[in-house]
Amino acid sequence: MSEWRNKLGRVGIWSAEMHFGDQSAAADAAAEIEELGFGALWFPGAFGGPVFDMGANLLGATNSIPVAIGILNMWKHSAQEVAAGRERLEEKFPGRFLLGLGVSHPEFVNSSEEVLYDKPFSALVRYLDELSEADPPIPNDAIVLAALKSRIRALSLERAAGAHTYFVPAEHTAITRESFGPEPLLAPEHAVVLETDPARAREIARKYMATYLGLPNYQTTLRDLGFSEEDVTGAGSDRLIDELVAWGDGATIRRKIGKHYDAGADHVCVHVLHESWGPPFVAPMQEYRELAEVLL
Repeated sequence: MSEWRNKLGRVGIWSAEMHFGDQSAAADAAAEIEELGFGALWFPGAFGGPVFDMGANLLGATNSIPVAIGILNMWKHSAQEVAAGRERLEEKFPGRFLLGLGVSHPEFVNSSEEVLYDKPFSALVRYLDELSEADPPIPNDAIVLAALKSRIRALSLERAAGAHTYFVPAEHTAITRESFGPEPLLAPEHAVVLETDPARAREIARKYMATYLGLPNYQTTLRDLGFSEEDVTGAGSDRLIDELVAWGDGATIRRKIGKHYDAGADHVCVHVLHESWGPPFVAPMQEYRELAEVLL
């Protein structure tokens, strides 16, 4: 059984603000998130940057809460860089940093000058080989993979502690758990909007969803789950929003998040969206406080 199941607890916070916002403010927010009782703090890494410095900032501001990157973009960092960065965190904050790793999306990797994204599954296998052979090596049980599809789900069983999934409904969680069996860690992200007015809540959700629905990897996954072309184009149908974003009052959000647990999730990374979501990326502390009252 993955040791991370106990370390992470049932509910964590997934926060873009911890990556893109002011790092001093991020440290203050992390300290309060830990005080509120959330089990883990996740921050994104799709666009590269000094992610291990960010991890150190969050770990240094807190006492015992695990910090995870969800997901480090393997095309943006060499395996040796990742091994060295993870080792620095492990030496200073032993057992508290979880490395989420994934193939990302060609839209986040390729540029007009350079095309890197090619045969992503084979590239991921090679990258994991390089991590295991690095100095120092990264053990499999310190890694979770972004497992949207069956091949990477299978790889998560062989080469990682489990999976961190993103932008997927509870049905995907059920499929992943069935393929995993009971042991590997399964930690989906799920967006929430603390807003009871349907039109207002969906407007906030659409601002967030438009980026991800422009990525073919997510569109394909959602179509495979039975969503229609109309559901996954533009900023998404109401039906899709209601599956991917839990909105409403605290009790309603708790019930919607609970669908992931019913489907086999060990830990859910709650991703709060709000009207000012986006630059300058200020952590929504009031929403975190309200959610702590109903989710923990």
